[in-house]
This record gives sequence, structure tokens and C-alpha cells, in this order.
Amino acid sequence: MRHRVKGRKLNRTASHRSATMRALATALIREKKIKTTLAKAKEIRTFVEPMITRAKNDSVAARRIIAKDIKDKEVLKELFNEIVPKVGDRPGGYTRVVKLGRRLGDAAEMAIIELVDYNDLVERKKPRKAKTEDAKVVEETVVDEAVNEETKAVDEKEAENTEVVEATVEEEKAEVSEEASVAEETTDEVKEEESSEEKAEKSDESKKKDDSVKEKKEDK
Repeated sequence: MRHRVKGRKLNRTASHRSATMRALATALIREKKIKTTLAKAKEIRTFVEPMITRAKNDSVAARRIIAKDIKDKEVLKELFNEIVPKVGDRPGGYTRVVKLGRRLGDAAEMAIIELVDYNDLVERKKPRKAKTEDAKVVEETVVDEAVNEETKAVDEKEAENTEVVEATVEEEKAEVSEEASVAEETTDEVKEEESSEEKAEKSDESKKKDDSVKEKKEDK
């Protein structure tokens, strides 16, 4: 039976457990809010709150006792110079534990532990209807943004495709024009060659006629 058995072992030895508590307490005082497992959050609560209560009596003895657990001098100064004046006359309950649900890896219960006086972002709870309306508005905006992004992407793809098609058409036109110019040049060359050959043939025929005429005259 667990009568008068205090604390959680956290699957650690005594030295490992005390080191874990000191590290978590230092992080909580420095950051004012930390995320850890629910068991550690509940355990660190019983470790930090007596420390803050002791720090209200700013004396050398209190600083020495707390310095056994808080090894960081800057964090120790912050505890005595900033946190204790802000806590003021609060008799206790300096921290708050907020459950976050289970972790994906090992299904451990997660929680946030924070200093109450440093939580300036707490808002009053809205009625359920307002929450549902806000959720609908958020969903609609998200859907609209997604649709706009998709349409933009489609338009960009279509523009790229049209540019590619136009470029290919222009290249084909340029190639066709080049081929036509080459064909015209070749036809001109062929025509020139044919005309030169015809002229040569005509000159040969005229020469032959002249020769035949001369031969006839000489025979006469």
C-alpha cells in the first residue's frame, strides 16, 4: 500500500531525478513556460513553488539554499529581481499546468507548465456558436486561398505552355523561311546554269551554220 509515499520516481534514480528537476526548474524560471510530460509537470510544480516562496525572503541564506538547485547565476538573479516582485502577495499557486493530449510517438500525456503572472495571452472563453462561426470563416478563407493558389498555378502553367508553343511555331516559321530562301537560291542557280548552257549551245549552232555556209561558198 502506498500510504504516505510522496512523489514520482519518473523511471529514474534519485540523482538522475534531482538533476531532471533542477534542469526543468531552471528552464521554467528562464522561459516562464515549458512543454513536458504531464507527470514531470506535476512533479516540477511541487519543486518550483516552494522555491519561489522561499525567494520572497531575500536574504543570503535563501539565496544560498536556492543556489544549490539553480546553478545559473543569471536565472537566480531573475528569480529574485523580477519574478518575486511580480508575484507580489500571491500566497501560492504560482504555476499552471495545461494538458495538451498524448504524444504521437509513445502516447505519453503532454502538458505545458507556466508561471501564472507571466501569461498575458489568456482570453475569455467564447460561446460555442461564436467558435463554430469563426471556424467556418477560417475554413472558408483557407479554401479560398487554396483555390486561388491552384488557379494561379494553372494559369502560370498555361502561360508557360503558350509561350513554349509560340516559340516552337516561330522556330518552325524561321526554319521554313530559311528552307524557302535556300530553295529559291538553288532554283536561281539552276536557271542561270541552264541559260548559260543554252547560250553556249546556240553559239555552237551558229558557228556550225557559219562554217557550213562558208564550205558551200568555197565549193561553188
